[in-house]
Amino acid sequence: MARVIFYSKPGCKGGVKQKVLLTAAGHEVVAYNLLTEPWTVERLRSFFGDRPVVEWFNRSAPRVKSGEVVPEKLDAQTALVLMLQDPLLIRRPLLEVGDRCEVGFDVEQLDAWIGLKPVDESLKQVSESLMSQNLQGCAHGGNHEHHHHEGGCKGHKQKEASSNH
Repeated sequence: MARVIFYSKPGCKGGVKQKVLLTAAGHEVVAYNLLTEPWTVERLRSFFGDRPVVEWFNRSAPRVKSGEVVPEKLDAQTALVLMLQDPLLIRRPLLEVGDRCEVGFDVEQLDAWIGLKPVDESLKQVSESLMSQNLQGCAHGGNHEHHHHEGGCKGHKQKEASSNH
């Protein structure tokens, strides 16, 4: 079982379901508030791997929905600066296991990466129900394809050395 560092918005219903699914699979979930985390450009960038900039954004963020921020028109550096100023723009959750970081909650990808099978028969129904839902942290419609790539993570180990939680 894995120790999953989980960055999300507190109180988010999707985040609660995601944490339940991870816990039911026997993982230790260590949750942090994505909105108050002291992000740096380099650390935040490590979660996105080689995904296109447009996939870094929370499509439900007020500034994206209003058209004030248009992810399709931004380069990586500008996107990261905007996200540091307004963490609501960051697609959720951000996940860290060991040296690997990912963004979003793709059930198939996570199952292949760390496993999402319930550890106890009594949790099977809850897990199956959750896995049948769209637990993706972004609000893409239709047949949007997500491209998932492994990326090195320079996150939690450095953070532990520089701050106490």
